[in-house]
Amino acid sequence: MLTLLRSRALLYRPAWRARAASGAASSNESSGQRKYRDTVLLPTTDFPIRRSPQDTAETELRVQEESKFLQLYAWQRAQKTKKEFGLHDGPPYANGDPHVGHALNKILKDITNRFHMMRGYRVSYVPGWDCHGLPIELKALADLGEEADSLSAIEIRRKARNFAEKAIEKQRDSFIRWGVMADWDNCYYTFDPKYEAKQLDIFYKMYEKGHIYQDYKPVFWSPSTRTALAEAELEYNQEHVSRSVFAKFPVQKPPPKLASMMDGSSQVSALIWTTQPWTIPANQAVCYMPDTEYSLVKCVNTAEYYILAADRIDSTELSLGTKLEVVSTFKGADLEDGVCSHPTIPERSSPLLPANHVTMAKGTGLVHTAPAHGIEDYSVASHHKLPVDCLVNEAGCFTVDAGVDLADKAVLSDGNEAVVQMLLGSKNLLKEEKFVHSYPYDWRTKKPVIIRASKQWFVNTADIKAKAQESLKKVKFVPASAAGRMLEMLDRRTYWCISRQRSWGVPIPVFYHKKTREPLINRHSIGHITKLVEQHGSDVWWTRPLEELLPKSVLQQAGEGSEVLDFEPGRDVLDIWFDSGTSWANVLEDAEQRADVYLEGKDQLGGWFQSSLLTSVAARNKAPYKNVVVHGFTLTEKGEKMSKSLGNVVDPDVVINGGPDKLKEPPYGADVLRWWVAESNVFAEVHIGPAVLNSARDDINKLRNSLRFMLGNLNGFSPEADSVPTSEMHVIDQYMLHVLQDYASKVSEAYKGYDFGKVTRLLEALITRDLSSFYFSIIKDRLYCEEETGLKRRSCQTVLAAALDVLVRSFAPILPHLAEEVFQYLPYKKDSDGVFRSGWINSNSVWKKPGLVEAVEAACSIRDAFLGSIPGKNAAEYDVTVVIEAGLLFELMEMLQADETSSTSQLNELLMSSHTTLVTEMPLDLPAEASVIEGSFLIHMEDGDIREEEFYKVLVRPSTKERCPRCRKFTALSPLTPCPRCLDAIAEKWSH
Repeated sequence: MLTLLRSRALLYRPAWRARAASGAASSNESSGQRKYRDTVLLPTTDFPIRRSPQDTAETELRVQEESKFLQLYAWQRAQKTKKEFGLHDGPPYANGDPHVGHALNKILKDITNRFHMMRGYRVSYVPGWDCHGLPIELKALADLGEEADSLSAIEIRRKARNFAEKAIEKQRDSFIRWGVMADWDNCYYTFDPKYEAKQLDIFYKMYEKGHIYQDYKPVFWSPSTRTALAEAELEYNQEHVSRSVFAKFPVQKPPPKLASMMDGSSQVSALIWTTQPWTIPANQAVCYMPDTEYSLVKCVNTAEYYILAADRIDSTELSLGTKLEVVSTFKGADLEDGVCSHPTIPERSSPLLPANHVTMAKGTGLVHTAPAHGIEDYSVASHHKLPVDCLVNEAGCFTVDAGVDLADKAVLSDGNEAVVQMLLGSKNLLKEEKFVHSYPYDWRTKKPVIIRASKQWFVNTADIKAKAQESLKKVKFVPASAAGRMLEMLDRRTYWCISRQRSWGVPIPVFYHKKTREPLINRHSIGHITKLVEQHGSDVWWTRPLEELLPKSVLQQAGEGSEVLDFEPGRDVLDIWFDSGTSWANVLEDAEQRADVYLEGKDQLGGWFQSSLLTSVAARNKAPYKNVVVHGFTLTEKGEKMSKSLGNVVDPDVVINGGPDKLKEPPYGADVLRWWVAESNVFAEVHIGPAVLNSARDDINKLRNSLRFMLGNLNGFSPEADSVPTSEMHVIDQYMLHVLQDYASKVSEAYKGYDFGKVTRLLEALITRDLSSFYFSIIKDRLYCEEETGLKRRSCQTVLAAALDVLVRSFAPILPHLAEEVFQYLPYKKDSDGVFRSGWINSNSVWKKPGLVEAVEAACSIRDAFLGSIPGKNAAEYDVTVVIEAGLLFELMEMLQADETSSTSQLNELLMSSHTTLVTEMPLDLPAEASVIEGSFLIHMEDGDIREEEFYKVLVRPSTKERCPRCRKFTALSPLTPCPRCLDAIAEKWSH
């Protein structure tokens, strides 16, 4: 039944300012009329309807100080309650200034935390920073140029740490200014010695269980930063251009099953296609799909014979610009035991081998296989015991083992060209052309990566994947679709390379025998290093002598017969995803605890969400979180990615404090930034720019307008002393309490579901439709013109006090500065503890008369019919007669008007006419100027047991009385004398 009220938002907007003009003199107003002006109870408050841009920012800082924002987190942690809520903060990189992505993430977290705190939970939220890794190292060394190459590891580490500390300070100051609630003196940092020590402890636990191992295998490798990368450190360039080639692998030994058709009189070649010609020197095999059909074809142009998949003949003809005649067709399995010649190295052979990773989507259906440069290729090599020789060094250049023609050439540039020329020289190149496709890039340097075999440390995700996936199914995702994406990413992950060849990070605590290169790692060596790191930090790995890192006593405890000097410490550091992925062990108070929420951007589905899950499952067989909330990225208003080079970056600190030119970049304050976050659909991409910010500011100003109306009309009212019991309230006032309770319930559920956009929509609907356009317009006459302390006025003031309280508490998590500012202007709470220290919306199941909701909704239907018949005119200029046959609808209307005719009844108040008459039959003496509107209302009562459609007529005619000089309704006998209601209201006041 509440839905009808929602529809009357814009049907009628009364000219209440005109009625309130009893407090404003007009040019033709007599002195007699002006004397009534001071008796009208107009709103009184110092709360400003809007603040200037500069005043907004200054007011927020004042509110933060006076409301003790910085002490709020400690205050709520000191409360005694069994209800706990833990949001584990994903650490942002300490590698630069705060940006709008930070704002989106931190504000979403703060809204969540403030809501749960107001509901009586003790919130656990420890902000953290990711302090290690290449992003920071590169920034710290950016200005040094070639000088950086001569720095020692410890010099690099000190510069990186200094850079990180400065970035943390900048980011922390911004987070505080945004109103983020936390204990900012007790954050976690991944370079903290205790954090590093716990990380090493988890590393060893995983190693001891067999989840971590060292191996020589292909990994993503960044030539631009000379380190291995994990998949989470890649981004894909959809416009990358590769040099693709069709190349021949001449058949050296025909497959036995096909020997008869390859009689040796004509050369037959296996035809391959690749986008990475530089990998051909490392080729060890040509792979086929056993169950797929292949064909021996003859090229019409050259008379050469090729083998390729039958399904790829048409596309290959098109690419080569020739006709291929099918000589014979056979199963891929018939290629077994065939051997090809290597196309660039005459003395090497390439066997034909079966493989399940071969696809028919592109190419020829035969795949050139270089185990050192492909994940699937490596699997083939492992199965068939093929060599995995890497001919490419850390800089992405061919080594001398590749031959004098290739040595020192960069594989992605001149090395690629050299291989193409070698294919051309051996007459094994059929075609070379540019190919645009998606290709992995180093997300830090924005340069292409390669796949390169090297000796690295890995987490064997295959061992823990099933348990991780099972744990993930018990986690609730918001939005729900994110769960499927993360499960899919996890399913594709076969291993996780956790070693990096850099200086700034936590060392992998392994010693290597100088001669055998065998690693030394056991509980004694790890335990000793962990203690050193906990006491002095991970710099000890580079600053302390070997004898201190690996004492002889530790070797003896491990039963190692070698001498200390036979070993040297490894120089790899742990992947920063392992760094941050173990944060649960440092932040969660109980070792077996799970955070209630992890809340980060969608890129973390393959990053922090996943590394946290894998380390937690590996170490303690459970996910580290109960809920995962995933938000999108920030874009410009045009949907563009922000870039300094394009000049379209939105700086959150400029949004709050303004830019150098305050006209072009005005200060909006933190609450505008917070409103932007809340009202956005954060589960998709989030747009920001001047238009969006101006709209957010306008929304807040509209909200301020309604808040000011309520504050002004509560002047002189005390909820404790003046509130009217629900049973004695006007029906419309009781009804509004139900509207408020319905709103409070829906808002609470929206917050619980992390749907803050729905919160703002519910808030705006309540303000615009239910309050401003409906309830406020109805009660202004009562507020301004009834007796100041009378029941009628106190009844609606009771509702206003409740509405103000519900409203402010409902938006407080989103707009904390405005919420606290409103509480500072409450006329009846001078020493209030503020919004956040006094809790969430009070649940109040108000007593409800049978038919109360139906009576108001029916009256609103009649109101719509009346107002629709006088568009743009003042309702007070008319008298209304409502005709309803005796029955249920008439009885409902009698709840609102007991007398047949009234100018002060609740039905009259709803209709806003001067007089309202309620009868069961149409008057016989119908005036000629009257208009009649017919309508009906469907009554639902007693949970649907009663369902009746009843009809009514509305008779509208101009009022026959004079306008009252005080209330402006046409209810007076003389334009100089107030109406009876107004005379009663001012009688006592004037008697004094």
